[in-house]
Amino acid sequence: MVTTQVGARTTATPWAALDHAALGLPATTDLPSPRALDALVHTAAGVAYLKWFEYQLAAAMHAELVEPFEDEDRRELDAFTRCAATIATTMSITPFAARTLLTDAVALRDRLPLVAQCLRDGIVTPHHIRTIVSRTELIEGQCYAALVDADIAAALRKPGSWSPARMEVMVDTMVHRRDPDAVRARREAAKRNRAFTVEVGRDGMATTTDTRPAEDTALAAAAVHRLAAQVCPKDTRSKAARASDAHYALVTRTEFGCDCDRPITDCRYKNVDVGTFAATAPRIVIHLVTDTTTLTGPVPAPDSDRVCRSPQHLPRPNTEPTPAAESVAPEPSAPGSVATEPGAAEPVAAEPVAADAVTPDCTGTAILADAAADATSTDPSAREQPAAEGPHGCDEPLGLDTVDGVGFLAGIGIISGAHVRDLATDPRTVIRPLGDGTDTPLPATQPSNPYRPSAALDAYVRARDQFCTWPGCNRPAWEADLDHITEYDHTHPEQGGRTDAAGLGAKCRFHHLLKTFGDFVDDQYPDPNDPSRLIRTITIPGGRTVLGPAFTGHDVHPGLDMIVFGDPPDTSTPRPSRPGLTERLRPAPRTEQKHARRRQERNRNRLRNAMKLHPPDDTPPPF
Repeated sequence: MVTTQVGARTTATPWAALDHAALGLPATTDLPSPRALDALVHTAAGVAYLKWFEYQLAAAMHAELVEPFEDEDRRELDAFTRCAATIATTMSITPFAARTLLTDAVALRDRLPLVAQCLRDGIVTPHHIRTIVSRTELIEGQCYAALVDADIAAALRKPGSWSPARMEVMVDTMVHRRDPDAVRARREAAKRNRAFTVEVGRDGMATTTDTRPAEDTALAAAAVHRLAAQVCPKDTRSKAARASDAHYALVTRTEFGCDCDRPITDCRYKNVDVGTFAATAPRIVIHLVTDTTTLTGPVPAPDSDRVCRSPQHLPRPNTEPTPAAESVAPEPSAPGSVATEPGAAEPVAAEPVAADAVTPDCTGTAILADAAADATSTDPSAREQPAAEGPHGCDEPLGLDTVDGVGFLAGIGIISGAHVRDLATDPRTVIRPLGDGTDTPLPATQPSNPYRPSAALDAYVRARDQFCTWPGCNRPAWEADLDHITEYDHTHPEQGGRTDAAGLGAKCRFHHLLKTFGDFVDDQYPDPNDPSRLIRTITIPGGRTVLGPAFTGHDVHPGLDMIVFGDPPDTSTPRPSRPGLTERLRPAPRTEQKHARRRQERNRNRLRNAMKLHPPDDTPPPF
């Protein structure tokens, strides 16, 4: 037996002595930025593989040291605690970190094997695994767990980038659709357990926590941020500190003021009366995006989903796996138009949406994507996998009876279909259908200004994008700018920058400015294989092209595919004649030249991507 002392200063790290070429790594880190980026991408895939290997080792230790004893071990320091302590001591990490490692390893092995394969293949990064594991805990042991695993893995393998917020939305969507009854029961229990707690911290500070329904939290946050914005640009506090002060002022009904060093005569925000501000401020509107079928309730599950595929259960007697059947979504209903109640303030661009208003000075709206959401699995392997035999018989229901839609609450995330229907019954909720369920195109621009999108297009783009479309950004689309992907030519609109669904995208203010004044080139165009979906790319200054979000509102509400918009108005006008000038002129203004270069770069990127997706046929011509 060889004893290795872990943590000894004389012990050399073996990784430094390994052959870098065998690992696919460059011999040195002193590289130009393009090659350094290539190495970073390769290293990220390697880190994912090593993390998968770590989970595999932890799961093997759990199988040897914990599983044989976990059913009867009643000691306070049980087998799981002792196994975690062994890992924590060896790796010099906290017991909590070791327990989390063991928990995630077992979850990936037993509950999410297809997600584990995505980690092994570098499809998903390790920092997203904790999100996926924690948000799928309640499907443990359920007959539809394999379906949720397949749904999540199929979404992860789609080309594109992920932000933490998009990952949460995707996982919650898959769980809520497969588990309508249990989700409602959990929500009712959570509502009963709402609480307000105070935790005393250090340095004379304390933290308050108020657990309430998502729509209440969204309304409270909107009120706090609206009051916190009542300061001048010279306020010295951070945005978070201003929000904390605003929240305290709202709760205690005390004054809120600007923190600048200017006299009160020069700053009109020095003293803001909270009561007067709340009485005169417009009502708060929160946006909830859903579809018509979610409002009507769960629909029968496809036959292929009504068979238990959990490896923990045996097939019931005389039960054979049902062959995959194509799910047919019910015909979408054409909801009537509901007018906004008098006095309700419109958002920046009037949105058709459904949401809840639970306080007297608030109203809600909800966007209805006029089609049924397809809640079936997209992974063929999940449908063909037979029910595996397990340690005991299946006492659970025989697979799924119904599937349900979901709602997307701006700034919060996914809520269940039952929650959506509860909000829809609130008398203060305003439901605005986006479209009439027909092929009639909606107006794309405002009649008086072709640069400005119509209210319908504004709502559609935000519901479609959900968040800022820059890779990795979490800023909600409802708080972002609508950016013309190809720069709008105000002098000659016919030359580029159309205001339509394919030409607009949500970007937070930071990334909007970065695209406009930096050397980043973004692009967005219909997918040749599915024209209703968009391919989005960002080309960084070094020339590397990064794909945009892999999961958007189209995946949450497929009914958005049915909404079409008309062409922008024809703004082509004869080029004005120039008076005779003696000064030499540029061929075009500097801004126009920059936009032209970006259009050329986008065209080159599209051709390059088309060659990758559709390689040319090498067969020689017949002549």
